[in-house]
Amino acid sequence: MKTYIKPNRNDWSELIRRPEMKAQDLNELVASVFQTVEKLGDSGVRGYTKRFDQVEIFEPKVREEEIQLARKLVPQKLKDAIKTAEQNIRKFHNSQVIEESSVETQSGVKCWRETRAIEKVGLYIPGGTAPLFSTVLMLGIPAQIAGCDRIVLCTPPSKDGTINPAILFTAQLVGITEIYKIGGVQAIAALAQGTESIPKVDKIFGPGNQYVTAAKSFALTKGVAIDMPAGPSEVLVIADETSNPAFVAADLLSQAEHGADSQVILLSTSEIMLNRVQTEIEVQLASLPRMEIAIDALNNSSFIQLKTLEECLELSNKYAPEHLILAFETASEYIEKITNAGSVFIGKYSCESAGDYASGTNHTLPTNGYARNYSGVSLDSFIKKITFQELSVSGIQSLGPAIEIMAEAEQLIAHKNAVSIRLKALKNA
Repeated sequence: MKTYIKPNRNDWSELIRRPEMKAQDLNELVASVFQTVEKLGDSGVRGYTKRFDQVEIFEPKVREEEIQLARKLVPQKLKDAIKTAEQNIRKFHNSQVIEESSVETQSGVKCWRETRAIEKVGLYIPGGTAPLFSTVLMLGIPAQIAGCDRIVLCTPPSKDGTINPAILFTAQLVGITEIYKIGGVQAIAALAQGTESIPKVDKIFGPGNQYVTAAKSFALTKGVAIDMPAGPSEVLVIADETSNPAFVAADLLSQAEHGADSQVILLSTSEIMLNRVQTEIEVQLASLPRMEIAIDALNNSSFIQLKTLEECLELSNKYAPEHLILAFETASEYIEKITNAGSVFIGKYSCESAGDYASGTNHTLPTNGYARNYSGVSLDSFIKKITFQELSVSGIQSLGPAIEIMAEAEQLIAHKNAVSIRLKALKNA
């Protein structure tokens, strides 16, 4: 951990600069996988699964009996916890359903919007060292509420060709039955282009490593939308002398254990607090199974003392963190000062883990500074809005002349004529 005491404002940008990823070799690999999958379909996917995951899958679609077996393998306590999270996440996302109203912009001219679900969506769920069954809830529930016609889930198989039972149980809980045992770049390539077994989707969702992230970006060139650009996970915590150093250390470590490229930043008005948090981190690290991963992440992280909480919020907005934790007593008084963040956790008891699992908010969030211009996944991510307008006789008569004048000024005479021909017909009638 690097510690900076009251750094000059001119140095702020350098202190919060994210590590740059070498993209050229990565992009060449992704393009090659897409090309092969487009040409060979299922056999191309199977080949890459054998190469990257060291397992050969001849029937990628998960069978119903595999899903039923998974139900028996998941401990009841875990089932109950997943159901609690499912209820909260469903309640929060149901609250995002909005009834659109129509407006008469002028006499005889009525405009409104209607919601339509994205028809086919692909959900990518990482398996690997941390099978993220919680992400099934975060993506599957809003997709279901939105009314997507087809929800396709892809997740990498283990070495024995099976899928983590908790992933299958959670998928079944939220009503997802079309599940495929493929992961990595080949999964994104299959979803973006389609194969004999796997359908081409309209939008791809889900987190992943740098390969999956690069593949999702490449999918855009195939006319497939993605949830958002992404990078490594990150958290920024703001603390003062009222904060609990053990709580702060736990929050920083909970993000650091995601991966060696995760980034954690602590901002504080108190140098004493920075030192106490560092001590707590050393104590808590010793008991973590993913200690080495967390240490690698901490080596690229920063502890920064600033003069005031206002300065801390200013630097946080400049960084635009995926997760922002205000871990001090007066946190609620500073909410309005937050302009850039993926998800915000207010007060010393609001741990980032709550949002990751069960509070109800979505944990699929913008990283790498994209919180400046992207929102996290929500119900809106799975729908699109179509605008409608209806002009009556009086509407085209009252609005038509303005349209004619504007179209002629832009020298788009066919646009003008579309109005003029109607006005003339009405006049002749």
